[in-house]
Amino acid sequence: MTETRYQPYRARNITPEKWQAARAAVQDTVDRFSTLVESADPRAMATADWTVTDTAAHVAAIAWLNTALVGSQRTPFPLSNISQRIAATTVDNIHAGLNSAMLRSYPERNPGTIVHGLRSSVEEILRLTDTADPARTVDWLGASTLPLAGLLAHLTNELLLHGRDIARAVGRPWQVPHAYAAQFFELFLVEIARTGAGHLLDDDRPVRPGRIAVQFRSDYTAAVTMVLDTGRSWVEEPSRDNDVRVYFRPAALSLALFHRISWARAAMTGSVRVRGPRPWLLAPFLRKIRFP
Repeated sequence: MTETRYQPYRARNITPEKWQAARAAVQDTVDRFSTLVESADPRAMATADWTVTDTAAHVAAIAWLNTALVGSQRTPFPLSNISQRIAATTVDNIHAGLNSAMLRSYPERNPGTIVHGLRSSVEEILRLTDTADPARTVDWLGASTLPLAGLLAHLTNELLLHGRDIARAVGRPWQVPHAYAAQFFELFLVEIARTGAGHLLDDDRPVRPGRIAVQFRSDYTAAVTMVLDTGRSWVEEPSRDNDVRVYFRPAALSLALFHRISWARAAMTGSVRVRGPRPWLLAPFLRKIRFP
């Protein structure tokens, strides 16, 4: 019997065009987010635990932290007692650990001041990365590594998701563009799997033995296969023998991954369609490849 040979994924996502698009996306989204925050009731509950201003402060703290990540190795972290928590962060402890610590270290709750700080941080990030190689990696949560392009795509996604939380709380419209959500998928999700997720996905559950290969396809992204094999994950070129094929609209996939909509809703609207010879393997795949 001939052994199947799988093809490593070619690092093709971070083109100059996609880098410029990621920079434009974060600027556009921070502008929309800032306008929304300044016009919203600051006391409205955007989530079960956070008001509008808590949510805005959370995003502003992330952007401020990113100014250190994109700087030189000598750049100090702007938030106290955070650097050690970054390395120890996993998907499962991020809310009680890093997020809570960042909110304590970022006590500002005046909407105008928060927005000014957020805009200033994004401006600084764009300035510091203006001539940088977008494929240059930085140390990120849980000892993972992430290219600069992925860091910007992640920040855009934070602005989009929390902007949606705030907009829903105050009854305002909010758009999650598919093109921006596609950047999160390609520049963040695929790239962190390719460059190294560290122990970000570690948990105390038994490791499922065996290989699961899930192919992702959309009209906005290059096709890619994500593999989970006995607790380890990586990306490959798509293959006809992949276990699962997921056809998705990027905004819906992002909202489902971050629990803003249910997978059932995404499926019923046709925004996520699951096919392939072993579609039931998507469930154990998503139990490991998960988001907070």
